[in-house]
Amino acid sequence: MATNASFASPVADADYPAPFDNGTEGFLAQMYSGLNGYSLVITTFLLLVAYDQFKYIWNKGSIIGPAWKMPFIGPFLSSVNPKMDEYKAKWASGELSCVSVFHKFVVIASSRDMARKVFNSPAFVKPCVVDVAQKLLRPTNWVFLDGRAHVDYRKGLNGLFTRQALETYLPGQEEVYEKYFARFLEISQNENNGKPIPYMPIFRELMCAVSCRTFVGHYMSDAAVKKIADDFYKITAALELVNFPIIIPFTRTWYGKKAADMVLNEFSICAAKSKARMKAGGDITCIMDGWIKSMLDSEKYRQKLAKGTTVDDSEKPAMLLRIFSDFEIAQTVFTFLFASQDATSSASTWLFQLMADRPEILDRVREENLAVRNGDKFQKFSMDILEKMPYTRAVVKETLRYRPPVIMVPYVAKRSFPVTDSYTAPKGSMVIPSVWPALHDPEVYPRPDHFDPERWISGDAEKAAKNWLVFGTGPHYCLGQTYAQTNLMAMIGKASMHLDWKHHITPLSEDIKVFATIFPMDDCPLVFSQRD
Repeated sequence: MATNASFASPVADADYPAPFDNGTEGFLAQMYSGLNGYSLVITTFLLLVAYDQFKYIWNKGSIIGPAWKMPFIGPFLSSVNPKMDEYKAKWASGELSCVSVFHKFVVIASSRDMARKVFNSPAFVKPCVVDVAQKLLRPTNWVFLDGRAHVDYRKGLNGLFTRQALETYLPGQEEVYEKYFARFLEISQNENNGKPIPYMPIFRELMCAVSCRTFVGHYMSDAAVKKIADDFYKITAALELVNFPIIIPFTRTWYGKKAADMVLNEFSICAAKSKARMKAGGDITCIMDGWIKSMLDSEKYRQKLAKGTTVDDSEKPAMLLRIFSDFEIAQTVFTFLFASQDATSSASTWLFQLMADRPEILDRVREENLAVRNGDKFQKFSMDILEKMPYTRAVVKETLRYRPPVIMVPYVAKRSFPVTDSYTAPKGSMVIPSVWPALHDPEVYPRPDHFDPERWISGDAEKAAKNWLVFGTGPHYCLGQTYAQTNLMAMIGKASMHLDWKHHITPLSEDIKVFATIFPMDDCPLVFSQRD
């Protein structure tokens, strides 16, 4: 076949325009040349914002919550200084609502039944605090364990809060109260010349000292107790619900970690001392002694069986425990302090304020405490005495209902959690049962915003067990609920007989400050004086 040798391709002709010069190849080239570092950052940022919004909306599903999320941080800035009115508005918005802060999606269960469902769903949720909690309390801490590992601890701890055990701790508690009540007088009368000062920080120190004496006895020096009381505020600040998820030097989480390390070290030293004393046959004077004594008794029993010795059933311990290390014991006692310190500080602050503002109620508490002691105000505490004070008990329970120290209890979803037929909380989300709404339900507690101890005596409050969520419910209920109530009864009863106090009421006295637990906004300014 003949060829046309004179034919030239248009593409090869320099004078002929290339067919794709302004086409797809040119467009891609322009895009590539315009894709500099700045535009790449902007594009990536916008894609992340879109993903963050999509994920929030997807997780929110059908429940109540903001229509959109502030990119990445959510309501972090407003949550740094939480307001009680904002919490109440959230609870009133619906039985399930949500927010998203940083990477954490949070489901809030507001109604009594929704709260109880979360408390009683160990297959789906487990207790948590915040991301840094495991760094402060340690990931191997018993409160973060599940199933058999959690039971391994709990079975040995239940016996530390029986009536007999609580009786053992009373002398140490009374010793602390006597010391601090004298300190109250010194502060009010000598250091401040009868002028009111905020007592909330002093009540925090008092309750820390009471807790330490109860948990570790005299294995810890007064100076160490004072150091822990002073520094525990840093731990509380680090474990607030909304915080940075990582530990950065010189931030609240960093200072909290340093304080937590100090507390764990002190408790480890106490554990070693207690083991030595219990092995030598010492008497039980604190919670740590009681737990370690049970460990040593269990070990002796196992050793006899291993040697083939016949052991009578009466010698078998009620619970067979392993020997926990000093640090494991320290971690556990640390959780007791963490659970009690802020809660009892809150309760004691409100209790002193409420009694000062309602002298007729304080008079009845005083009369009852003197009556059960046959008029001898110097008679020491005993469980018999505490159990014969129904009105003092009613005052404490009403304080815990009226101003519950813990208003919410964080849990985390271990897997997708079908909270209702129409909504499933995603795995990894925080699911938070709220306590306040159940304790202020007008159908259960008439005039819920009125402080009325009589509701626990002549009313129906005692029958409302499902609403009494002050100490939680379910498998992770508070072990120390009886201890906490008897401790507060002992404190206010003794104070009523030995002290007078006046509350300097301010416009902020009834306003609520939220700092892990709740306190009067003005930190309760008081003046104490000796009662004749």
